[in-house]
Amino acid sequence: MREVRIRLFSIAVASAFLITAQAGAAEPRLPVPRPDLTDRHLIAGTQITAAQLDSRNAVPMVGIPAGELAMGSDRGDDDEQPVHRIVIKAFYLDAFEVTVSRYAEFLASQKPDPPFKWNEALAGPHGNKPVTGVDWYDARDYCRWVGKRLPTEAEWEMAARGTEGRLYPWGDEHPTKGHVNAGQTKWRGYDTLTNVGRYELGKSRSGVYDLAGNLWEWVADWYDPAYYQYSPRDNPPGPSVGPLKVMRGGAWNNDAKSIRSTNRAGYTPDARRNDVGFRCAKDAPNQSTR
Repeated sequence: MREVRIRLFSIAVASAFLITAQAGAAEPRLPVPRPDLTDRHLIAGTQITAAQLDSRNAVPMVGIPAGELAMGSDRGDDDEQPVHRIVIKAFYLDAFEVTVSRYAEFLASQKPDPPFKWNEALAGPHGNKPVTGVDWYDARDYCRWVGKRLPTEAEWEMAARGTEGRLYPWGDEHPTKGHVNAGQTKWRGYDTLTNVGRYELGKSRSGVYDLAGNLWEWVADWYDPAYYQYSPRDNPPGPSVGPLKVMRGGAWNNDAKSIRSTNRAGYTPDARRNDVGFRCAKDAPNQSTR
């Protein structure tokens, strides 16, 4: 999505609250893990309903089996090409994006800077909406705090498309208002967002919700538009360095093309926007981290 990516980068330069990241900069001090949140509700390939969010200590995850995927799209933008086969080891992925209520626990414990527009999150009953306004470092540190990590870009695409290579998480059917929160034009505070897990029609075949629309999602990888030309076959880790981090999934203000499961975007890792959130991943048993 070259046009969107260039537009986003221009906004980053122009906006006072978006500061360009410098590769190789020292990483912030890491938070202390929360062992009580690390190993609960690892659910292998089951269908999870939003009702399971009622327990504050429950962190539902979905098991994504090991498999092979033709990553990318010959019908997409240049950075989605060439299509190349990858093999991904089994892993777990949060069934839902990290919510306002869960992120509030992190803020209370670790006291990092609050997200962009956090006052809007506190202005209403938004606890089950995905937290936004977090930069890549915030997302990484939260995942480490709960004993997890950000998913790689390849893992994210495997979770969204499956081994059959779906166009959208739910299949190849064109998105409707019953599938996804997208196509809006104006930010109306957290009222713009929908509760996580709302769209049963929009969940992936494995049971992961909201992989399209609502919010873009930070993943672990640095962004390189040419990465698919040299990506390894097994568990691609992404480039070793870069000025931008990958975002996936599209958001409330994107169209059907932008929320495709192969679409890629890059943004400065210290940018805090009102259309970006995240979810966490965890290695499956007997799987080593990347």
